[in-house]
Amino acid sequence: MSQANFTEIVQEQGLEPEAKPHLRVTVLGGGSFGTAMANLAARNGCDTMMWIRDAASATEIQNSRVNKRYLPDFTLEQSLKVVSDLELAVRDRDIILIAIPSHAFRHVVQQIAPMITAQVVVSLTKGIEKDTFYFMSDIIRQELPEVPYGVLSGPNLAKEIMQGMPAGTVIASHSEQLRVAVQHALHSALFRVFASDDVHGVELGGALKNIYAVAMGMGAAYNVGENSKSMLITRALAEMSRFAVKLGANPLTFLGLSGVGDLFATCNSPLSRNYQVGYALGQGKSLQQAVEELGQTAEGINTIVQVRARAEELDVYMPITCALYEVIFEHAPPLNVALSLMKNGNRSDVEFVLPHQQLS
Repeated sequence: MSQANFTEIVQEQGLEPEAKPHLRVTVLGGGSFGTAMANLAARNGCDTMMWIRDAASATEIQNSRVNKRYLPDFTLEQSLKVVSDLELAVRDRDIILIAIPSHAFRHVVQQIAPMITAQVVVSLTKGIEKDTFYFMSDIIRQELPEVPYGVLSGPNLAKEIMQGMPAGTVIASHSEQLRVAVQHALHSALFRVFASDDVHGVELGGALKNIYAVAMGMGAAYNVGENSKSMLITRALAEMSRFAVKLGANPLTFLGLSGVGDLFATCNSPLSRNYQVGYALGQGKSLQQAVEELGQTAEGINTIVQVRARAEELDVYMPITCALYEVIFEHAPPLNVALSLMKNGNRSDVEFVLPHQQLS
C-alpha cells in the first residue's frame, strides 16, 4: 500500500489527530530523525520549534520548508518554526526532544541547563558517550538533576515516517506524566507511541542495534544468504540482551519495538546509516571513506569501540562486536573472522533458558 493510500484512509475515517496547541514542543537538532519528529509534532497540532545551530541553515529551512541536507524530498509542515536561537527554542516550552549526536549531546544539555524551568527532557539519540560509557539519559540526569527525563527509541527510519508509513516507537521514563505528555505530542493514526519504564533497556536497544546494522551491511556487501542474515539477527539479539542484563536492564524489553523491532528494521534497511557504513566497509573502502561518503553520523562505529571495551571489563561474551572491532580497527580479513565465529562452541539458542552455557 502506498503512502497516498494510507493517508487517504486516515482522512476518510477521521483518524487525523486532534489539535494539541497547549503542548509546546522543541526539537534540538535538525538531522533526519529530529526533523521527522518535529514535523510529526507540528502535524499533531503542537506549537513546535526545531533548533539548528547554524543560523543560515535554519533560515533556509524556515523559508523553503525543506531540510535539503537530510530530507530533501519532503515538505515540512507550515506551522513548524525553525530557529537558531537556543534560548528562544528552550525557554517556556513543555517538552524538549534532543536529537543531537552523542559526541555533542552533553555540551548542548549544559547549554540549555540555565534555561530549563518546568520542561521535561527526552533523548532521541541512539548512542553512547565516548570514553565515559554514559548513556544520554545519564548525561541528562547529571547535568539536569531535577528535571524529569526519558528516552525515545524504536524502529523509526525517518524517511518512512515522513512518507506517512505506519510505524511505532517507545517512550521510556520513570515518570508516567512524561510518558503521557510525549504520547499526546507524537501519537497519531500512523505513528503509535508505546510506553515503558525500563529506561536503560530501551536506550541500550537503540544504541546496541547500531553495531549489528554495521555487521549486516558488511554481510550484504559479501552477498550472504538469508540463513546467514537470520542467524546474525538472532545472535545479535542474544548478545544485546546478555550485555543489557549485566547492566541492569529487563531482558523482556528486548522483545519489543526498541529491541528486536529496531534491530530488525535497522539491519534490513539500506536507509540505515550504520548499514550504509557497513556496506561500504564490506566493499573494501576505508572507515574514513565510508563515513565521508555517508555525510552523516553513524553512531555504530563509536558504539563498537565503547561496547567492546565495556564488555571486556564486565566479562560479557560479545563475539560479533569483538569481531567487528577486529575487522574495522585491526584490519583483520572479514571472511577469516566470520569463519572463526562459526567455530565458537555451543550455546543455548535462547538466552537465559539453559542454566549452564559454554562461552567458547
